[in-house]
Amino acid sequence: MNKIVSIVILLLVTITTNAQDKKAKELLDQVTAKIKSYDNIIIDFKYTLNNNKENINKESKGNVIIQDNKYVLNFMGVTKIFDGKKNYTIVPEDEEVTVSGLSEKDDSAITPSKMLSFFNSGYKYSWDILQDVKGRKIQYIKLVPTNAKDQRKEVLLGIDSQTKNIYNVIEMGKNGTKTTLTVNSFKTNQPLSKNQFTFVPSKYSNYYINKLD
Repeated sequence: MNKIVSIVILLLVTITTNAQDKKAKELLDQVTAKIKSYDNIIIDFKYTLNNNKENINKESKGNVIIQDNKYVLNFMGVTKIFDGKKNYTIVPEDEEVTVSGLSEKDDSAITPSKMLSFFNSGYKYSWDILQDVKGRKIQYIKLVPTNAKDQRKEVLLGIDSQTKNIYNVIEMGKNGTKTTLTVNSFKTNQPLSKNQFTFVPSKYSNYYINKLD
């Protein structure tokens, strides 16, 4: 009898888990569809990095403009522009601009243009907790990297249940490091300059241009 009860419990757990995984996939699909419906996205965000073992606590703010695979990212005093073909990393402190093309390694990297859709491949996902954040219902999806070499133990993706937009991304490293990117402002379909994603050399005439290609 105990064996039968155990089998029934195991089946119920399996069925429940499969149902939750399906819910997670459906929600991720809704998020992806919503993101694809926008012409452009402008995000102001907060980024924190914590490692209690190493006594590391850092917090920074930044912003990013995304259109298709192009982007302009301002973070920690550095501006990164990707015009669809080349990366331009502008460091005012050093008065230097580094120009580089895309490589095969970049395909697997989470760039700003992929930050809102990175979860579509390379992860196992499951339904996680629902939190109330200042009156907003944030549903978390747990993502576990399928690549054993990935240095991240898991990723928690927080999704606003009403808008289906991403609220935050929490990454837990195998070394105990926790990074959190929280969206403070999320604007879409804004009027952008036609040169928004164009690097203009004349603006940096006094800078050293370091071409890696």
